[in-house]
Amino acid sequence: MLLAIDVGNTNITMGVFEDSKLVATWRMATDTNKMPDEYAILIRNMLPLKDVQTENITGVSICSVVPPLTQVFQELSNSYFKVDPLVVGTGIKTGVRIEYENPRDVGSDRVVDAAAAYDIYGGPVIIVDFGTATVFDAVSKDGTYIGGAIASGINLTAQALYERTAQLRKVELIPPKTAIGRNTTASIQSGIFYGHVGMVEAMVQRFKKEMSGNVKVVATGGMARIIDQETDIFDEINTDLTLIGLRLIYELNLNTEPKK
Repeated sequence: MLLAIDVGNTNITMGVFEDSKLVATWRMATDTNKMPDEYAILIRNMLPLKDVQTENITGVSICSVVPPLTQVFQELSNSYFKVDPLVVGTGIKTGVRIEYENPRDVGSDRVVDAAAAYDIYGGPVIIVDFGTATVFDAVSKDGTYIGGAIASGINLTAQALYERTAQLRKVELIPPKTAIGRNTTASIQSGIFYGHVGMVEAMVQRFKKEMSGNVKVVATGGMARIIDQETDIFDEINTDLTLIGLRLIYELNLNTEPKK
């Protein structure tokens, strides 16, 4: 079994694959103060809850945008699973060619998403990842990662509005019944939620104008399904895209053909 670990700024998402099948997933809050032993206890306690035994983990694949935790999960993998993990980064085969001005600047999660989207859906493809930031990535017809855009995530926007204003309150991030809010809560929800939907639609349209061919649009991340309810801009929703990409890249670097 392969344990795939996606270390994000807000959440850590993990999944276990049995061959090509994703058999279990978990999420936990990102905490840079935790030590390898602490994360190991959490993970080892979570695995049996979904009928996964620690001794059955034979490989670990990691992408991390939190440098202090990259080493933490490497140590955890070596100490508790007795395997040397694959960490997505420079020198790792990904299945996509990077045409960024400085390829090292591309976040490993963006590369993993691009690899998965191209493998599953082909190209050209646009990936919209709703995380701490809302990230847009573009992959050409021939599998070249050509760049993207980074915007404030919807939760980050809501938090900043609450923290930087004297009278606006925290609200649940759900779409209100109407765009014209009839009270302060609905007004905040409308501005944040529908404003974010509008931004995503506009960015996707701009990307499409700069790309050739029949471009597919794939959404992933925690807010993908909620945003999808208010727009028809997406062709596919795949909230497991990063985990799937971690499996594909792991297999690619084992010199085996990724399992379909």
